[in-house]
Order: sequence, then C-alpha cells, then structure tokens
Amino acid sequence: MTTPPPALLIAGHGTRDEAGAEAFREFVRELGRRHPELPVAGGFIELSPPPLGDAVAELVERGVRRFAAVPLMLVSAGHAKGDIPAALSREKERHPGISYTYGRPLGPHPALLDVLERRLDEALGTAGRTPEDLADVTVLLVGRGSTDPDANAEVYKAARLLWEGRGYAGVETAFVSLAAPDVPGGLDRCVRLGARRVVVLPYFLFTGILPDRVRQQTEDWAAAHPEVEVRSADVIGPEPELLDLVMERYEEAVKGDLRMNCDSCVYRIALPGFEDRVGMPQQPHFHPDDDGHHHGGHHHGHSHSHAH
Repeated sequence: MTTPPPALLIAGHGTRDEAGAEAFREFVRELGRRHPELPVAGGFIELSPPPLGDAVAELVERGVRRFAAVPLMLVSAGHAKGDIPAALSREKERHPGISYTYGRPLGPHPALLDVLERRLDEALGTAGRTPEDLADVTVLLVGRGSTDPDANAEVYKAARLLWEGRGYAGVETAFVSLAAPDVPGGLDRCVRLGARRVVVLPYFLFTGILPDRVRQQTEDWAAAHPEVEVRSADVIGPEPELLDLVMERYEEAVKGDLRMNCDSCVYRIALPGFEDRVGMPQQPHFHPDDDGHHHGGHHHGHSHSHAH
C-alpha cells in the first residue's frame, strides 16, 4: 500500500473583514477542488474563524497523520516566524502521532509580480499601454507593515523586483501600519521625487480592513493634491498564479526542499529584461568596490548552483 501524500494545511493571518475572511475560506475550498487527491484544510491565527486548531482537528478526523503547513502570507513577519510554528507545536501535543513540515511564505515570487503588474495595467487602463506611458508612472507599493525589520525589508525587495525591467518611473514603498513611511508619507515622497502620475498598489492577497484603509488614505491624499494624478489598484486576489504558488510551497515543504531564495534569481527565472541570464554558468567573481581585503575568500564566489 502506498503512503498517502501529506495533507495541505493553509495558515491565514485573519481579518475582521468578513469578505476578506470568506475570500480565504473560498480559496482553501478551491485548492481542495483542484487537488481531490489531497486532504486540504485552512484556518486563521487570529480574528476570524475557523482557527488553525479546528483545521488541524478536521484533518485528524479524516485520518491524516502527516501534513505540510503553508503560510498564506506574503512576507515572513511575526505570524509566520513565531505564531504559526507555536500553534503547530501546540497541535502536535493535542494530537499525538501527527507530524508536519512547514513551508515558506509566498513572496516575492515572479508569479505574484506578474499579478501585481496586471493590477497596475488594470488601474492604468488605456493610459499605460506604451513604454512611454509607463515611463511616466510611479508605483507606490503598500505593505501591511510590521515591527520586524526583515518583514518590512521583504516589501522593499518586492518593490525593487517589480521595478526591474518593467519600465516604470519608479516603485516606492509604504506601509499601512506599524512602519514608516505611511501611505500619505509615501505619496509625498513620490511627489518629491518628481512623480506626476502615481498608482497605489496594495501588497495584499485579499480584501480586508487594511487594504480598504490604503484605498481611503489614497483618496484622501488625492483630494488634497489635485495637481497629481493618483489611481488605486486592486489586491492580488485568488488568481490561478496564487493557487499554483501555494502548491509549489507545499511541494517544497513535502520534499524538504526549502531552498535559499531562488524565486527571484535571474539565473533560474526569466525576469523582465534579464531573460538571457537563465542557466548561465556561475564563476567566482570579484567586486571592484570591495575593500580588497580577502577574509578567507569564500564570500567572493557564488557557491549556489543555478543551472539545476
């Protein structure tokens, strides 16, 4: 008898917004429909039902003993780093005999960057059709915001990757809570950098209280600055790319293939403007701006193999 594959447990952040919570629940149901061979369940860390513990109990009742947990989160902040592992550890005590592996957060993955680009196209409409049009557009990518600097840095990384090779005037970053700059501060920064057309792009998976706040703050700022053209883009949403990416994270967790971040590596992925780099062999290289002091030399070589 073959061993059944580990079940898929989706861990969500939670929201006080019922539409956002239902979007998560429907996303989990859709994953189950797409993968009938796999037990799939999902729950939240806080704020909305079902709690993660209920999702684990549901899987255990269905006879599941092994599962892979994937955080349905764009960045690895306190929830992904601490709360979910703590919750899973608690469930292991509650249900002796279960085992689990834990997957990576979702972003910044090229598939999600493609969806973000689509959201920008939708917001711009016919005004963003040519390279000349895009060269006049500044994007303000707005993340959730965290007290964890690493999580905030991930949003900056996504902004940089969104900018690379796509032709926008620039992609700036702001946060809706807990971190600076806030949305009005981010828009002020765009203007100081010379922006005349700005699209505010929420870096969120689903609708909810915080994306709504981003849109409202954008509208308030735009009303006070009629000289600047400001548009709001939509959240990522339950796109096919997101469904596929969750399964990619599941497969990584099952295989124990939690690699260094290769999602946005130009030697593995055809990123806009860098398509010719894919599969190029890597040679040890020296950085002309280094201080010239060799500390063992290992940091000069690119030891990760990209050609696989």
